[in-house]
Amino acid sequence: MKISFEEVENFRDRKWRREETLKIETALEVEAMVEDLGFCLGLTDARTNLPSVYVAVCGRRDAYAPKNVQKDYEMSLAWTLKDEVMMRGKVYYSKLSKGRSTFVAPRMIPYFNAIWGVPKKEEKKKLSADAQKVLKVLRKEWEMGTADLREEAGIENRAKLTKALDELQKCLKVVPQEVLYQPKFTYIWTLAEARFPKELSKKVSREEAVKEIARAFLQMCGTTALGEFAKAFGFWRWEAGKANHALVAEGFAERIATGIYRIR
Repeated sequence: MKISFEEVENFRDRKWRREETLKIETALEVEAMVEDLGFCLGLTDARTNLPSVYVAVCGRRDAYAPKNVQKDYEMSLAWTLKDEVMMRGKVYYSKLSKGRSTFVAPRMIPYFNAIWGVPKKEEKKKLSADAQKVLKVLRKEWEMGTADLREEAGIENRAKLTKALDELQKCLKVVPQEVLYQPKFTYIWTLAEARFPKELSKKVSREEAVKEIARAFLQMCGTTALGEFAKAFGFWRWEAGKANHALVAEGFAERIATGIYRIR
């Protein structure tokens, strides 16, 4: 069965809100999109072939970020919505896979945590010394602004703190919970488990997690090309293929050709 490029893109136009009539303008609409898709990126444009808040704000396929983002209405709106959704705390937000700012629906958090999370008993082995310092402070104080966190953790410069915070975000330990612009720009950081304790305490196997992320990916894409799912998340090809085969066995998906799957 042949599937045309335009058929695939039309499906994604609807799911990713790449149409003028579907574009988003409010935090509630962002949250509804995240719940529908399972996850989406924050401020990436059409060059990253995944749904994002910025693309949905633009409401078109050819959404490319301008060079002067500060004066661009669409990027400014996407940035404002990102901040508002982050502060509302209804969906998960932080830098996750590949260091990209990502929104995750609560139902998907256990699966992301099974892939990228670090169990507490393995923190000393897997986390850097600076990341462990930051984590120790936040477990004591619960929330803290960037500058105060750096001072309290005894980290000598901002670059090292940023690297530690990025590391902790990727393994679902720390999230930004608020952003302040006055008197100066800063994020307020907290523990991920403070916002989503139930979801982060749920235990699932890696195999199940990859399958459920594959399910959400297929639901949002309609049809996946050879290697597309594995590339999006950095999974092994065999691991991604096994997950898609499981979805076929369930009757959720159908295999069109080698490595190409379509939602039933």
